[in-house]
Amino acid sequence: MKFKVIAGLIGLIMLLLFLAPPALKLKSFALASVILIGVGMAAYEFFEQLRSKDD
Repeated sequence: MKFKVIAGLIGLIMLLLFLAPPALKLKSFALASVILIGVGMAAYEFFEQLRSKDD
């Protein structure tokens, strides 16, 4: 369980670090909204996986 949490958090941080440079350089509202939606979907999936039973 602990590995699942740590691996998920590392994945979310890596996703944010990967998507941050284009968002900061281009400074487009449309791009920022798409990135936020994508990160939100990834975070939702992470929390859903944490709530599910371990196989």
